[in-house]
Amino acid sequence: ALRDFVAARLPEYMVPAAFVVLDALPLTPNGKLDRRALPEPLVGGDAEGRAPRTPEEEVLCGLFAEVLRVDRVTIDDSFFGLGGHSLLVTRLISRIRSTLGAEVGVRTLFATPTPAGLAAGLRTDAARARPALTPAERRPERIPLSYAQQRLWFLREWDESGVTYNVPLAVRLRGALDEDALRAALTDVVVRHEALRTILPNPDGEPHQYIVPAPHVPFEITPCAERDVPAAAQRAAGHVFDLSVELPVRATLLQVAEDDHVLVLTLHHIAGDGWSMTPLTRDLGRAYEARAAGHAPDWAPLPVQYADYALWQRELLGDERDPDSLALRQLAHWTEALAGLPEELELPVDRSRPAVASHRGAVVRVRSGAELHAGLVRLARESGATLFMVLQAAVAALLSRLGAGTDVPLGTAVAGRTDDGLDDLVGFFVNTLVLRTDVSGDPTFRELLGRVRAADLEAYAHQDLPFERVVEAVNPARSTARHPLFQTMLVLQNNAAATPALPGVHSERLLLEHRVAKFDLTFFVEETSGEDGRPGGLSWDVEYATDLYDEHTVATLTGRLLGLLETVVADPDQPVGSIGLLGEREERRLLREWSGVGAGVVDGRSVPEVFEARVRVVPGAVALVQGGVEWTYGEVNAGAN
Repeated sequence: ALRDFVAARLPEYMVPAAFVVLDALPLTPNGKLDRRALPEPLVGGDAEGRAPRTPEEEVLCGLFAEVLRVDRVTIDDSFFGLGGHSLLVTRLISRIRSTLGAEVGVRTLFATPTPAGLAAGLRTDAARARPALTPAERRPERIPLSYAQQRLWFLREWDESGVTYNVPLAVRLRGALDEDALRAALTDVVVRHEALRTILPNPDGEPHQYIVPAPHVPFEITPCAERDVPAAAQRAAGHVFDLSVELPVRATLLQVAEDDHVLVLTLHHIAGDGWSMTPLTRDLGRAYEARAAGHAPDWAPLPVQYADYALWQRELLGDERDPDSLALRQLAHWTEALAGLPEELELPVDRSRPAVASHRGAVVRVRSGAELHAGLVRLARESGATLFMVLQAAVAALLSRLGAGTDVPLGTAVAGRTDDGLDDLVGFFVNTLVLRTDVSGDPTFRELLGRVRAADLEAYAHQDLPFERVVEAVNPARSTARHPLFQTMLVLQNNAAATPALPGVHSERLLLEHRVAKFDLTFFVEETSGEDGRPGGLSWDVEYATDLYDEHTVATLTGRLLGLLETVVADPDQPVGSIGLLGEREERRLLREWSGVGAGVVDGRSVPEVFEARVRVVPGAVALVQGGVEWTYGEVNAGAN
């Protein structure tokens, strides 16, 4: 209220950055204000504010924080509200110019002093040519799938398990839960978001969207003993959807005790992505509160629905035969950017790649501390980059050192919500980008980060073209054994885990056992913040294909990545080729135990003895690959004897 009062009477740049309430002003012996005795105001971004939604917003938040010397900035924080003044305006404009290659006038900064406002202005030129996203005046009888849905429809035909593309959410609910209100609330949410009540009939080989007007949402309530919760939740999450006749969402409520339940929401990816979990759980909480009070939720209608988006997307991209179309321009970029891309990264694996990937997977979970997190954020700001770019450079450097070569393609997911009207919508908008990293010439890490930044900004500028269309244009050798264009994925998440806020009930997210891997390796990294908004550490979920890797191998690889990150934070000007990858124990064992006298002895046994012990355990496992020919342990042992 005080800030609003001042802001109504002063220009924005004169509004104080912070307010501190004192019982009395400190005075000097002469009765004057003792400025040195005044407490330091707490200046920093609102820890509850919105996180960046686009690469431009993320870079701008970093630049604000750098210029203003604060720890965290959200996209709605005002430059002047955080302490900006006329002298710093010029510095910020200069940093935006050098980092993003965009010209921002002083008048513009004073008019829109937030990262969100400035990012929208940076996109103005491109936005002028973009059609407006509005509800379709008239929908066709057969609403086409979005391009992302088309890709997933095709991929599910190859999914033998049927659950690779399920998106489950398991939540522990402790307290007096109103089961009927929860059931009604879920129906409210499904009615609100058309994507959740859309089936995909396929009468003639061309699936289309059909929006069910009065959906019946599967909601199963079943008693469950505490010891059986993990298995029961896993079964619920493993439901196989028939998308042609079945809603792409269902719920199972496990009754553990009168005041203890586990809710498992299972969503098919074709109807929602990771970002969708935030509006879904938020709306579920609001609807539950209303239903528990005896009435329907009173919420504003959504500006558009997913079907409107699917139609708009086609208008946005245009016809590839049109030389002025966005589709053709972006197609030209990707065919050039990905020309000559390696078909497969050669990395050390525990088993040879099978002819058909099973998509069976597991996960290694680790956590890195707040100090490393803060150092990585600082390095990103110093380099005009983002935290994601720092992590990408580190992963590429590690894989290159492990044998992947100097041309390292990584995949990442972008939200695909390129219009504000999509922010609160449940639906499948995410697109996949291929980020090509050039590690040639043994650059310093800072130089490598500069290369990553330049390539990523180009990729982000061409993110509208669907990934499947990129694959068709680049036309790599197709294989059922591996993913096209890249096999390693990196995803940075800075949104808190979504759980519904139900009045009178404590909600806590449960981790389900991980059994699926869409790629050889996927690094899921989640940022956490302390109560003061400062970096609180990074949570790592490294998903791996069990066709190729053992847990120990992936755990070792992850440890080496964290060690590399520690090294580059301390010295980013070190060539990546000279960064030590061995842990202290590995290095000591290599130097002391595996060199000099006794080098042919492992744990008191000779190398042949160790090999023969392996033969007895896994005689059919691959021991040697030469010229494309595989030899098992048993075959090598028989030949040697």
